[in-house]
Amino acid sequence: MDGNMIGPGPYRATKLWNETVKLFRGGMPLRRHWAHFRCYDNSFTGSEGIDYLHELLKRNQNFGPEVTRYQSLQLLRKFLKNHVIEDVKGRFGNEDFDDNGRLYRFPPQSPLKPLPQRVPISQRHFIPSIPRWDDCEVTQGPEKIPMKPLVLNSESWNKRHSIAIGEVPECKLIRRKEITPKHVDQIWTSMTLAHLQSVLGLQSLDGVLDAKLLSPKHIVHNVFRVNKQGIVILKNKSEDLPHWVLSAMKCLANWPNGSDSKQPMYPGFERDVFRTVAEHFQRLKEPLLTFHLYEIFVSILGLLPREQIAVEALQVCCLFLPPANRRKLQLLMRLMAKACHNHALPPLNDAIGTRTLMVQTFSRCILCSADEVDLDELLATKLVNVMLDNHENVLKVPAELHRSVEEHLSHLRRAQIKYAGADTDSAVDSPPHTYCRQISREEFEEQRVTASQRAVVELLEGIIQDKLMSLKDKKKKLKQFQRSYPDIYCKRFPTPESEAAVLPERPQRLKPQLMFLTLKKPLQPFQRSWSFRA
Repeated sequence: MDGNMIGPGPYRATKLWNETVKLFRGGMPLRRHWAHFRCYDNSFTGSEGIDYLHELLKRNQNFGPEVTRYQSLQLLRKFLKNHVIEDVKGRFGNEDFDDNGRLYRFPPQSPLKPLPQRVPISQRHFIPSIPRWDDCEVTQGPEKIPMKPLVLNSESWNKRHSIAIGEVPECKLIRRKEITPKHVDQIWTSMTLAHLQSVLGLQSLDGVLDAKLLSPKHIVHNVFRVNKQGIVILKNKSEDLPHWVLSAMKCLANWPNGSDSKQPMYPGFERDVFRTVAEHFQRLKEPLLTFHLYEIFVSILGLLPREQIAVEALQVCCLFLPPANRRKLQLLMRLMAKACHNHALPPLNDAIGTRTLMVQTFSRCILCSADEVDLDELLATKLVNVMLDNHENVLKVPAELHRSVEEHLSHLRRAQIKYAGADTDSAVDSPPHTYCRQISREEFEEQRVTASQRAVVELLEGIIQDKLMSLKDKKKKLKQFQRSYPDIYCKRFPTPESEAAVLPERPQRLKPQLMFLTLKKPLQPFQRSWSFRA
């Protein structure tokens, strides 16, 4: 591939223009031509210029082999308009350049476009800071918190105190208010911009992206308000594509099974459906990637040698889109991808293939600048081809970014213990906190034994006082307790009388069969005994 790769950064489109002008001027073959009985040295015909520029652009890694001959013709017309070239009579300033034998030449100096002055560092729009744990409001705590003995059974106590006790400095427990939606929006914006800057490898996004024009609500909406396929769900249905456009896109994407049986079917029907979709998108007042994001998407093209990084950068930048634009772009890219791979779909154009037609038709609907830029069409074609090749990934939420933001939010919602001498101790007007008091090992052992025994005693009393427990279950649990804690059980029940007071004996009841026999005997009739008389 020829030419230097222009990486991401500010004013990339201008740098590409200057690079292309230099390559064309330095490499275009010039020779003597005759026209109207006159000889013109160092000239070239319109067809020769198109041939050379077309090959130059296809070999250039900034543009690639997707460049068409017609796009090369369009660029030469802009060369003529900007006095990069002139006809042999010195005329320029219009776009009257055709693929024919008309003669052209280079002026003594082809003008290069000056790069805009960089904004001073003091005036640059830096990425807003990411809210930290210490930045959020802290809940006012009571001056004195009543100390309640910790009630734990022996097993949980040993689990929590299995680590050796060392010298623990004085600490304080910080409580905070719940993270507000405003905080969440700010965190998503800050971390998304920081992630994009890291992916692009830039020290600053100045000249590439104006953070003031971004809406935090758009980012959060595009991340969370999606269906199972990842397509954005709109709150305002009036912002969605019209029903007839959605029907036409569905018909074309699922051809021949997507058409309604009530619709007329005739030769060329699929071309009329495609024309309907194309006309709707071409009438949009703004491209789907918006005007103010033009520079950042052009900068991403500088990452194409590292395609995986370029795809990740596209994922991040597409989060900045208004939800309605992102949804339309998702549906359009799905249509383009399905149409390109649908072999059952008849040709939509007699001269060019379906993919080329799709890219040429929708590229300017997806990306273009507010002010006409000379390389708009070439850059848009390049970007749409990349998005089409990676349509399943470019409009997904970046997994690494999503995980990082969720981990940061989880960290902010988590209570923290700050030790004396930490950064937060120096904060001005710091609200009162609850401090821990260091104790000796002897006090700890005493508290450990006392608290453990108190917990066991309370467990025993709970069994005794439980009125919902049957007498049988209560006896069973007390027997288990007696085997596990015989000392405590003996203190609670020193004598059999004390135990009997808690567990009264049941009155003995006759078994039902015995009671029946007892009642039956007096009522039995007289039975004659055997006689031993002869």
